[in-house]
Amino acid sequence: MKSPTLLLLLAFLLLPLTIRAQSGRNRNTKPPTGTKTEKSDTTTDTTVNDSKIDPNGETVEGDVIRTDTALVMVPVSVMDRSGRYVPLLKRENFRIAENGVEQKIAYFATTDSPFTVVLLIDTSGSTHFRLDEIQDAAINFVSKLKDNDSVMVMSFDDRISVECKATTDREEIRRAIKHTRTGGGTRLYDAVEDVLKKQLNTIPGRKAVVLFTDGVDTTSHRATYDGTIRLAEESDAPIYAVDYDTSGTGSIYGGRGIPVPGGRGGIIFGSPFPLPGGGTVGGGIGDYKRAVRYLHAISETTGGRFYSGDSLFGIGQAFTWIAEELGRQYSLGYYPNTAGKEGERRQIKVKVTEPDLVVKSRDSYIYSEPKKGAKDTNWSTTTQR
Repeated sequence: MKSPTLLLLLAFLLLPLTIRAQSGRNRNTKPPTGTKTEKSDTTTDTTVNDSKIDPNGETVEGDVIRTDTALVMVPVSVMDRSGRYVPLLKRENFRIAENGVEQKIAYFATTDSPFTVVLLIDTSGSTHFRLDEIQDAAINFVSKLKDNDSVMVMSFDDRISVECKATTDREEIRRAIKHTRTGGGTRLYDAVEDVLKKQLNTIPGRKAVVLFTDGVDTTSHRATYDGTIRLAEESDAPIYAVDYDTSGTGSIYGGRGIPVPGGRGGIIFGSPFPLPGGGTVGGGIGDYKRAVRYLHAISETTGGRFYSGDSLFGIGQAFTWIAEELGRQYSLGYYPNTAGKEGERRQIKVKVTEPDLVVKSRDSYIYSEPKKGAKDTNWSTTTQR
């Protein structure tokens, strides 16, 4: 039998080897709140290429979360040459560059990862005679999302209201949409600012905004056209704008009106006249041209899309296309290799390694210094209901 002294000596000699074997990764590094990990088929480790794997298809780099640089999020859609979405790509199939310099992808979410959609509905006086149609289209849109996708419902006229917070409860969402009522003026810019500065910051993971409006602002007293475009460029959520025509009698009262260049329904000569609830209809051609420019700009700068609800396919088809794209969209995130100046515009280029595929994503963003003590909400993959 070996003496206790000899055993003690052997244990002392082996101790440094044991410590070194356990120190390959920082054991104090914890995955983001709400992030779960699963074991791969070939190993019992929870890391694959230094990344954490989430059952929903979301991965984050396995190292310490950085707070010195803000995570840049880039929603990406990939289609083949026939216009069909390509849903089964992996993280290694993507390359992303900022100002021509390739970046390390620190966050990746597949098309199976749940989305949170902020449904922002214009209920100003100009929608009075179309509210039922608007509500039905919005409810139909929600029905086309995946069951684990969440929806926040907001409405705005001369007030901005959160009808329901983000939830997967489809009945609660339906009631919230039906609760919307027409009001007075249109605080479009204020409502967009509220979503970009307040609401999106409370939502983790993948997110998007669906804005349903005629685009004509009448009563905003805080935000501006240019200011909200700037905020959109700093945002990590795509904005999908669905434009519907309230410019005249063509679609609201059944009359024939004067066609507006660009397909904007009809207009009414002279000053706008009032609608029940305090809104107006029949604004000048310039107002509606400006509105369309605004909706194009706010969607294109965020990597979203602009749809005309008064096109041949109508409002319902526009919502169908948005739901389809959201269900097949990837999300990439990276920390810029170099710090920049506040407000600096940076170019983004996303490519895929597979041939004959078309990539759609935002092509630039406005650099913003991370707020002191702020954390990246994108790292959390589950939402408290």
